[in-house]
Amino acid sequence: MPNPQPPLRARAALLAAALSGSLLAAAPTAALTVPDDMAQRMQACVVCHGKEGRATNHGFFPRIAGKPAGYLFNQLNNFREGRRLNSTMTYLVDHMSEAYLHEIAGYFAGLDLPYPPPQTTGAPPALLARGEQLVRQGDPQRGIPACSQCHGTAMTGVNPAMPGLLGLPRDYILAQFGAWRTGERRAAAPDCMAEIARRLSLEDVTAAAAWLSSQPVTSGPAPAGSLAPKLPLDCGSGLR
Repeated sequence: MPNPQPPLRARAALLAAALSGSLLAAAPTAALTVPDDMAQRMQACVVCHGKEGRATNHGFFPRIAGKPAGYLFNQLNNFREGRRLNSTMTYLVDHMSEAYLHEIAGYFAGLDLPYPPPQTTGAPPALLARGEQLVRQGDPQRGIPACSQCHGTAMTGVNPAMPGLLGLPRDYILAQFGAWRTGERRAAAPDCMAEIARRLSLEDVTAAAAWLSSQPVTSGPAPAGSLAPKLPLDCGSGLR
């Protein structure tokens, strides 16, 4: 029985065409029933990232709505330049101009939408306590800074390019820590997250992911306006 799903490359090509608006442009004028604007073009992104980029609260796809524009642009560029590995994302952005990547980033950054309810419930209190300690205080004896020092005290990110860590699926958080540790995910040097991920134990990663994915975001999810004057580590991509 034939497989009803088109091959991965064909699906990626369709998504890329939708993102660029070329599917609409190629259709007969009489058939155009939707506007050719960014909201319509970005419908291709909801296949993985959920309605309006809100995330689906499960799996390995992050929330992109409301993230700082600088962060979103950096990630699109990282996929294009091989610092992040995902064949579909790389194919989508490979032939897009830098100006259009900025336009995509700005579109999603400008969305102020409700967050999903916490994914993790009923985690052991000791695990959550350790996770909160790492997020709020870090582990100075092991040279691990608090997550909040870079990602904001509300953990919803800091402009221009530090992402929020709340409202993300637990599996996505775990996967990203693993990718930082193994070098499958990188950022512009100096790569501060890769260094921090290598200092964390697997138990610490589990605790941080459990606490982050158990926190509600009920108000004020917008990124903070500015970083602290001095970051605990030099970061190559967090400031632009």
